[in-house]
Amino acid sequence: MVVQLVAPRLMLMGGGSVGKLAEVLAQLGLSRPLVVTDPFMVSSGLLDRALAPLRAAGIEAAVFSDTVPDPTDTVIEAGVAVLKAGNFDCLIGFGGGSPMDTAKAMTILAAAPAGTHIRAFKVPAAANLAALPVICVPTTAGTGSEATRFTVITDTERDEKMLIAGLGALPLAAVVDHEFTFGLPARITADTGIDSLTHALEAFVSKRANPVADDYARSAMRLIAPNLRRVWADPKDAAAREAMMRGATLAGLAFSNSSVALVHGMSRPVGAHFHVPHGMSNAMLLPAVTAFGLDAGRARYAEAARVMGVAREDEGDQSACAKLVEELRALNRDLQVPTPAGYGIAADAWNGLLPTMAAQALASGSPANNPRVPTADEIVALYRESYGG
Repeated sequence: MVVQLVAPRLMLMGGGSVGKLAEVLAQLGLSRPLVVTDPFMVSSGLLDRALAPLRAAGIEAAVFSDTVPDPTDTVIEAGVAVLKAGNFDCLIGFGGGSPMDTAKAMTILAAAPAGTHIRAFKVPAAANLAALPVICVPTTAGTGSEATRFTVITDTERDEKMLIAGLGALPLAAVVDHEFTFGLPARITADTGIDSLTHALEAFVSKRANPVADDYARSAMRLIAPNLRRVWADPKDAAAREAMMRGATLAGLAFSNSSVALVHGMSRPVGAHFHVPHGMSNAMLLPAVTAFGLDAGRARYAEAARVMGVAREDEGDQSACAKLVEELRALNRDLQVPTPAGYGIAADAWNGLLPTMAAQALASGSPANNPRVPTADEIVALYRESYGG
């Protein structure tokens, strides 16, 4: 079996590693960065922790801080205008998944002919060209974007979250410092943590799984599953925070070299139409979608349950699978994940968009990777099941 693998050229991990950001740039021969971040990173002072080591090395970075929680085509276009107006040799995506995804999309669009819309690169197109390299510095333990060849951008005209994939979206380097996560609110900790668990689980059960991605996924699940409740209960648990950050990056490597599946395919339309945070929309769907795929992927789901520690090593597949679904439901309860109804989405609005969301989910290609590939009607049924009362 020939396995194609992609990963950043250089990854620096550990507490305080952001202090070596200037050294990372120097190793790569870079010195004129445009930092892509969001307004909170600026106002909170977190950005200063990345800029300080650059200034100390004589690097004055420019900052584009107009990113939004679900990156949009309009923000990407504004960022490209800033990028093209300056004399930059790299981008630094600093923050959660949104700034990192924005930086990736900016460099992809900047390499395209003038007038190109970012939707030209949505899957199944291959976004393999980039104008400048991207260095990612994540501040949450969730998206894994620092290690992946993907970015997700909202098409504002069509109300669609577009999956964009290719080598152009793969960061050149990543600096992964778990100390940024110490001050995260509980809600963000939970949502990003379940996002990373979903990445690992879907990569593991995907039809595009391979032995190397499996190793990443197993390691990620072993780190995330026992530590997610710990960081929810005690935000200052340094060992658990470090494990979650490492798990999130490993989960990113797993799905970047395998794929995500039905949960992500269904989650993106929920985020696009109802502005539910990505990790939360994954969590809303994860138990029902996992149960849907059990018969087709029983051995894989059962092994995942054992790796996560929710089933015994000698436990039979059927029992292990049942315990996995039970654990995912319990995790949502313990981490106070709302249903779509509990989030405040009106039933008529939800039901009225189900055919559109199902079509968009299928068009993304991710559902085709699921152990059990759904029809549009089955996706609609899963949306209804997940809605809640």
